[in-house]
Amino acid sequence: MKFRTLFLCAFLSLCQPLLAREKSDVLVMRNGDRLTCEITGLSADSLYVKLDYALGTISIDWFKVDHLESRQLFVVKTADGNVYTGTLSMPKTEGARPVSIEVLEPSGETVELPQVSVANIDQGFQNFWHRFNGSVGLGAIYNKGNDSTQYSLSTDVNYPRPRWAASVSYDSTLSSSKGTSASTRNQIDVSAYHLMSWNNWYYKGAADFLKSSEQGIDLQSTFAGGIGRYLKNTNHVKITLTGGVAYQRISYTQSVVAALSENVTSGWVNGQVKLFRFDKTNLTVTASLLPAVSDLGRVHFNINSSYYIKIWSKFNFNISFYGNWDTQPPASFSGSDYGTSLGLDWTFGNR
Repeated sequence: MKFRTLFLCAFLSLCQPLLAREKSDVLVMRNGDRLTCEITGLSADSLYVKLDYALGTISIDWFKVDHLESRQLFVVKTADGNVYTGTLSMPKTEGARPVSIEVLEPSGETVELPQVSVANIDQGFQNFWHRFNGSVGLGAIYNKGNDSTQYSLSTDVNYPRPRWAASVSYDSTLSSSKGTSASTRNQIDVSAYHLMSWNNWYYKGAADFLKSSEQGIDLQSTFAGGIGRYLKNTNHVKITLTGGVAYQRISYTQSVVAALSENVTSGWVNGQVKLFRFDKTNLTVTASLLPAVSDLGRVHFNINSSYYIKIWSKFNFNISFYGNWDTQPPASFSGSDYGTSLGLDWTFGNR
């Protein structure tokens, strides 16, 4: 319990209000509306902006923007994996809406990109704390029939940079039912990737720490690394696939079997799918398959998925599913643990 409290306090310290840039960016919409604002980023067809006369961040349909001008520094990523840094403008096209965006790089070179090819835009902050974004989610389910209750807590923090990014997440579930012992599950995931010189290719490292009372796992530590590729990287869909090797050390609950622990070397296949619909819903599915090399025939598989529905501003309703399977657990231990949760989610940073 102390661990959860310390983790949450450290996480929330990142969520303190930060100094924003000046609101001098200009947007002109296709219907003629003109906005002077602060552009905070582009993701999933949504251009996020802040206005002097509006509370919080407002999302705008990227493909309804007719023209923009900004003297601020941005990092622009395209669907083919290229990364550019510079100020932004969208030259107006006579007789038709503009179909390109210009990036003026610090070197003085201007790069013109098709609007539909721009997958992501982030502010080019120099301040360390401004670069973080993430979310906090809480959920609870009560069933009167069997007097059961489930509580869930989820948090994640991301640190994006022009050619690399790092993230950490924490998920905790507590389930209790009348007449049975409470079941707990705690998981921490840490990962980082760096883009390679080949478009859309990257190398990635990940660490996972799992504690599951349902499977009798006191601590399962997984360390993995490999090379991956963006199979699809647009404003609507992002699909990645990574392959490499992994090492696992699994310690089981001593109350069941005296000090049992295992070391497993495995292959590692990791995939992630993200589907977006403008400022309304998004679905994220992450899965890992670990076929053992040191214990042939044994396979670990885990999956985490979340479906988000925007309620208001930075608040979302979410439905989540988690699962963890082991085809050859030790005798008397369960080979699976899975469940669902419902809750509310709050995002922070340039999301």
